[in-house]
Amino acid sequence: MERRTFIALLGGIAASRPLVVRAQKRPYRLGISIPSDREMPAVVAFFDELRLAGFIEGENLTVIPGGFGVRNERIAELTQAIIKAAPDAIVCGPELQIRALQATTRTIPLIAMAEDLVGLGLANSLAHPGGNTTGVSLLSPEVDEKRQDILIDAVPRARRMAMLVDSNTARPRHLEAMQAAGRRRGVEFSSFGVSKPEEIAPAISAAKASGAEAINFLATPLFSVPGSPNNRIVLEAVLAARLPAIYQWPETAEEGGLAAYGPRFTQVYRQRARQVVKVLRGAKVADLPIEQPTSFELVINLQAAKAIGHEVPAGLVLRADHVVE
Repeated sequence: MERRTFIALLGGIAASRPLVVRAQKRPYRLGISIPSDREMPAVVAFFDELRLAGFIEGENLTVIPGGFGVRNERIAELTQAIIKAAPDAIVCGPELQIRALQATTRTIPLIAMAEDLVGLGLANSLAHPGGNTTGVSLLSPEVDEKRQDILIDAVPRARRMAMLVDSNTARPRHLEAMQAAGRRRGVEFSSFGVSKPEEIAPAISAAKASGAEAINFLATPLFSVPGSPNNRIVLEAVLAARLPAIYQWPETAEEGGLAAYGPRFTQVYRQRARQVVKVLRGAKVADLPIEQPTSFELVINLQAAKAIGHEVPAGLVLRADHVVE
């Protein structure tokens, strides 16, 4: 190769590099519609995962404001505001937020998280979700039942227990199946519905008054998001009622609940961030498989047990992945 040609080739490569950098740093717009507050550890982990992949807020990523800590009554208003801002993708969930967005846009990618995306009819299948929605499906119906079994093991002499459920999204067939499973183990379960935060403490009191000796808090962000005001209401009311209880997220047991079984909240948020990265890099949402949690933990808090005067059976303590002494 002639020297002049070689120098020209080098110059062409050098000139092309800034174009590549600029293409990688083009501004992206991200919509958010979730019940978690911005400062929660899981949300911090979400943005850290995006940063590790090169999507940095304030540099090449703009987050549309107003989408954190969303209460149900704000969903419709927020949905319109997000769509108007024309984001490249929207992180959303649980069910009510997803349905509102699906009814409003068929083109903007939705990276959703819900208790059972396929079972709720929010996607066609795990492998090929179709439409404009993919995300993380939490296996909650199956894990609700697993938590029920653990609670029975934790309070083996109890014959009456309660389920606290989100009446906005509860499915009667799911509750009936859990009650039938409880009866097979000699335990009668009653369900207590909650539709808004003000009803949480009264529902726990009602469960106690009904004779329930323990509570299974079924999966829902209404009262299960670790560190949220609603979750703190739950922990305080359960302590006041001196009732053994089991929760959806391991972090809740570490923050004062008796027991919890499920995936870690922070890890699920990192998982959904990695899906956002795939979408922003051009993955086709309709064919981007819905993911499920891959790791589940049983956490037992012996301090919480002592506070309510309950002794957790030694066999269950030995089964735990983590014990708070």
